[in-house]
Amino acid sequence: MPVTILAIESSCDDTSAAVIRDGYVLSNLIAGQEVHRSYGGVVPELASRAHQANIVPVIDEALKRSGTGISDISAVAFTRGPGLLGSLLVGASFAKGFALSLGIPLIEVNHLHAHVLAHFIKIKGREDNVPLFPFLCLLVSGGHTRIVLMKSYLDMEVLGNTIDDAAGEAFDKCGKLMGFPYPAGPVIDRQASEGNSKAFKFAKPSVKGLDFSFSGLKTSFLYFLRDRLKEDTDFIEKNKADLCASLQYTIVDILTVKLVKASLETGIKQIGIAGGVSANSGLREAVRAEAEKRGWALFIPAVDFTTDNAAMIGITGYYKYLRGEFAGQDITPLARL
Repeated sequence: MPVTILAIESSCDDTSAAVIRDGYVLSNLIAGQEVHRSYGGVVPELASRAHQANIVPVIDEALKRSGTGISDISAVAFTRGPGLLGSLLVGASFAKGFALSLGIPLIEVNHLHAHVLAHFIKIKGREDNVPLFPFLCLLVSGGHTRIVLMKSYLDMEVLGNTIDDAAGEAFDKCGKLMGFPYPAGPVIDRQASEGNSKAFKFAKPSVKGLDFSFSGLKTSFLYFLRDRLKEDTDFIEKNKADLCASLQYTIVDILTVKLVKASLETGIKQIGIAGGVSANSGLREAVRAEAEKRGWALFIPAVDFTTDNAAMIGITGYYKYLRGEFAGQDITPLARL
């Protein structure tokens, strides 16, 4: 009997639904929220209202595109956290009601765990392109930056974490200083391809172990722009590509240095990257260069599965279903896990 998971992701500003059958993605839909662009970041109250408007049509379309009937669904998986509490409540409430009405299991999923397991989403013809356990994963997103050791599908150990800001936040906040719209990360990536990555130097943190810090870099970038703008009010416009390239190079270097350190310390050469920032071309190129240099087996999810999406929730729910890890109707979402 096939195992079919309906998955719901609503941790931030994207409403997503997916259908996963025996590990294969049948559909994966994402509805974004343009309303936040004018505010330069996600507004929690507006995000939760948009989720309420989007969740029913998104799930309905995901079921239609997958060719799945309601009676075919084995369980419902949803993001419990971390994330914006109001947004999480929308997804959790729908999942609980859906599961209760059909009398099927409910599965809660850690959003960060799901980002890592995106490596195991099956696509026909690419079934063997997955890491072997144990493997290291650099998880980089707008709200989180960490290195994890995956011992099995459901056994994850955090080896290093950010002590303040995340890499994605550094991209967005520095981009905002240059006048870029939210999210600034993709804009910086495009601009960086036309600039000189060694044109400017910014502060790199000195953090022990495998932990990260990006607050100092943001401050360094802020003061650098402040001083240059005093000399030339058009400095940003004249040097936009070089600023982006130099900023991206600095962030990517901080990330790759720690990933190399983790590999050397553990002796593990099965390496993955995940999360929204893993779509950054500079990071992908840098990690590929290290992989070639150090003999790593490198794994990078398809771009569609790097940003927040329900397929990653579904694949995590699938492995939890196989192990019988179900949640009760009394479960509540958590902004922090």
